[in-house]
Amino acid sequence: MAKKKYPKSPLHPRFWPTWLAIGVLHVCARLPWKLKILLGKGLGYLALAVARERRHFTEVNIRLAFPEKSPEEQKQLVKETFLANGIGVMEIATGLTRDVSSMASRITFKGREHLDQALAEGKGAVILGIHFSVMDLGGALHGLFYQVDAIYKPHKNPVFDRFILKGRQKHFDQMTPHRDLKGLVRRIKQGHAAWYSPDQDFGRKVSVFAPFFGVNAASITMTARIAKMTGAPVLPLRIHRNPDNYTYILEYLPPLENFPSGDDVADATQVNQVIETLIRIHPEQYLWMHRRFKTRPDPQDPSFY
Repeated sequence: MAKKKYPKSPLHPRFWPTWLAIGVLHVCARLPWKLKILLGKGLGYLALAVARERRHFTEVNIRLAFPEKSPEEQKQLVKETFLANGIGVMEIATGLTRDVSSMASRITFKGREHLDQALAEGKGAVILGIHFSVMDLGGALHGLFYQVDAIYKPHKNPVFDRFILKGRQKHFDQMTPHRDLKGLVRRIKQGHAAWYSPDQDFGRKVSVFAPFFGVNAASITMTARIAKMTGAPVLPLRIHRNPDNYTYILEYLPPLENFPSGDDVADATQVNQVIETLIRIHPEQYLWMHRRFKTRPDPQDPSFY
């Protein structure tokens, strides 16, 4: 498939819808909080009704991940997922365009001693992030306490990519492109902590198959590889919106034990287990809308989607 080409000028008419979307995000970020929540839920209901493909992905993922739930319970979780991610759009707008220091009193931050110890020892750290709907705002809130690096995948649309990168740079020490492994390793060896999220399906070439919610899922080996190259501990980070839709909890868990072990499948299994544990706290806040189980162990196996 040919690579999509964009005009060189950011003012080209092709980018006008992008600029409009960015303007809408700026406006949403400046609304009263209660109105943000209402609009976010409304956006979630709208997406549930019209985003048929994403709804299908979510339905399949939740059916696979929660077979113990009845069809009615699964349907309810699908709805709650769309509502949570609708609110997440308002949080993204806030995290990318606003100063969030006024939100400090709304944060409960547990387990900070784990990152403090790693940084004090000069080891650096690999922060195991998870794609929760609150992740962008969570990164901004985390930045009130620590200046860490983050790994990012550039957006294909250069105007939107610049907007996202500029917004995130306000809250992180350095943004490292996902393909710059040498730069990432160098920064961690220098004692920096780097936020890395390995919970998506990146295909067969960079993955092993390990259980995730009981499904043998393609799981990237990069987390163990980075830990081996740097000697840094891997610290899982929980970020959740509380049920009041107003306060937030951030929590560092103890570093993964015997990691990396040298066994790629065992290491991927350990990473998946801790991610699964944190997702189960508020499963509706996870980004179930992508094809997490798209790569099958046998290429001849039929697609789940």
